[in-house]
Amino acid sequence: MSQDLPDFDLSAFLPYRLSVAAQRTSAGLAQAYRDRHGISGPEWRVLVHLSDSGEVSVGDLGARVNLEKSKVSRATTRLADDGLISKTVNETDRRLVSLALTERGRALMAELLPLAIAYQARLEAALGPHLAALNAALTRLEAETP
Repeated sequence: MSQDLPDFDLSAFLPYRLSVAAQRTSAGLAQAYRDRHGISGPEWRVLVHLSDSGEVSVGDLGARVNLEKSKVSRATTRLADDGLISKTVNETDRRLVSLALTERGRALMAELLPLAIAYQARLEAALGPHLAALNAALTRLEAETP
């Protein structure tokens, strides 16, 4: 016996639309840092958060970049192997590890952040007078969703 399904319009489903919009708006910038430096999306998130926050514990970073622990682990291992970030083990509790950009990582971000700033400016120009409403709506969604 077949179950009747409720009417559902995926193209109007807000979580789907937000996901598609996020993917499309970040694709251009992601292509630039991937092509120029071989940086993945999770690696970009780690680098940009470290450039914004300075030294951060691995646990804090996972929450800040909104990635699964395994993706954060792979990204930080690769970035450390490439000399872009340093990992410092806490002397009193060896389970705690802090991450920070190295000089090489800072040099890379000095090159990548202007690309991100220019990309942001293009998105803002494309949104024009709708930008303030979008920012307000996103702030509200971020505050009200678990």
